Amino acid sequence: MQVLVVGGTGTLGRQIARNALDAGHQVRCMVRAPRKASFLQEWGCELTRGDLLEPDSLDYALDGVDAVIDAATSRPTDPQSVYVTDWDGKLNLLRACERAGVSRFVFVSLLGAHRHRDVPLMDIKACTENLLESSDLDYTILQGAAFMQGVISQFAIPVLESQTVWVSGTPTAIAYMNTQDMARFAVSALGRPETIRGSYPVVGPKAWNTGELVQLCERYSGKTARVFRVQPLLIRLMQGVASFFEPSVNVAERLAFAEVTGGGQELNAPMDTCYAAFGLDPEQTTSMEAYIREYYDTILKRLREMEADLDKDAKKKLPF
Repeated sequence: MQVLVVGGTGTLGRQIARNALDAGHQVRCMVRAPRKASFLQEWGCELTRGDLLEPDSLDYALDGVDAVIDAATSRPTDPQSVYVTDWDGKLNLLRACERAGVSRFVFVSLLGAHRHRDVPLMDIKACTENLLESSDLDYTILQGAAFMQGVISQFAIPVLESQTVWVSGTPTAIAYMNTQDMARFAVSALGRPETIRGSYPVVGPKAWNTGELVQLCERYSGKTARVFRVQPLLIRLMQGVASFFEPSVNVAERLAFAEVTGGGQELNAPMDTCYAAFGLDPEQTTSMEAYIREYYDTILKRLREMEADLDKDAKKKLPF
């Protein structure tokens, strides 16, 4: 099957591309800057330059494609509003699929999008879900919560380096999932007709709040964390200031997402029927404990090796 991966250079998209290759699919990745995506080509993916805001490039990218996996979302560095980069882009992509006769479409959405329509990113995900449901496409919607990879930069690294960990004053328990596991669901959907025109939660084995994550990082790093809780009022103030200036409107929309992660309403869902529908084994899903332990084991081993190498160099410089 010829599969087009949209968002292939992202944290999730690159895992989807790799997993699709391993599953025997021909993978094409649409990227805005092919030079920055050379690693995908080295894996065996075909690269095509394209932009969701350029309809002509979408027609070219979809030529000969059997299925689309859309894992694209706007980046914090994008100067435009997410309503331009995400919503207009999704409309262009779906229209291009109809023109190209591509009916199989896997869309990565967010859990609870319909409950948080006041948050721009969630509103766009909810609108896209509604658009797919009213279309003739053979869609599958995967509703994720958050990725374990994000825990590394927010918690694991600051704890290891004795830096301050910034957390919301009203923490939300989140069922984080490894992007490699999410990718397995996205690729498995292509061979599971029973998932067509269905929406499925795709979350990790357990929901973790910020306090539990900090304790987990302390346990495996051997360090004591310094935690600073940011009150929701401060976040709303920063959002208001950012939204006042046009160049920072995307920043303001990202800050609005704090209402989801700091709202106190757990982001989790039962997964039994989901595993059955996709034909996957829940025992193969990465747990947060295993993920954090493996990260620290790898990092601490490298630090010890670097320290040993430095000691060798220092001994060579001794005059005796």
